[in-house]
Amino acid sequence: MASDSPSPLLETLGLFAIVFILQWIAALFSLAVMAGLFVLAPPLESNPWTIVTSVYAHGSLEHLLSNSIGLLVFGWPIARATTRVRFHTFFVVTGAFAGISQVLVTSALAPLTGGEATAVLGASGAVFALMGYLIAGNRLSEGFASRVDVPLWVTLVVFVILASVITIATGAPGVALVAHFTGFLVGLVAGRMGVLEVRGATRERRAAA
Repeated sequence: MASDSPSPLLETLGLFAIVFILQWIAALFSLAVMAGLFVLAPPLESNPWTIVTSVYAHGSLEHLLSNSIGLLVFGWPIARATTRVRFHTFFVVTGAFAGISQVLVTSALAPLTGGEATAVLGASGAVFALMGYLIAGNRLSEGFASRVDVPLWVTLVVFVILASVITIATGAPGVALVAHFTGFLVGLVAGRMGVLEVRGATRERRAAA
């Protein structure tokens, strides 16, 4: 049964606030302690819990506020159309996957570019996944896709191009571009597949089509 209220959003915002306070407390001991608890950095196996904690951690109050606004804007309709468990699972899984991608890709490119692997924290990967899901999973997109027979590979190419455009458009110094790209692309694919739909809602939407 779909959620009757956007409570998953309020719960996620609550987690943002709690983790931010815990970051501040940890930083009182040392920045190394804070990083070890909340920053996803290579090698990934050194602090495996940061795969999850980094999704809800933020580097500054501004960072926290921007992701909170994005969560409310893109997560509101999704939270009302799916279950609490599915919403939270989608959020943490896509956020973790986006963060892991950021670390692995920058680690692999570091020897070639002379740069360094990027440590990452923040919910933007998950927020971009919500944005992608909202774009690909709405009724207009689904109606168009059901009427036009498009090969799977063409759909994937379009999604990659769209994810690239959105990533470049939102790029800025210090921004985890790989995480944004990955989150948005995963969200597009998930939206096309309707992974957050509940059966009753799916039947109702088909009956109304």
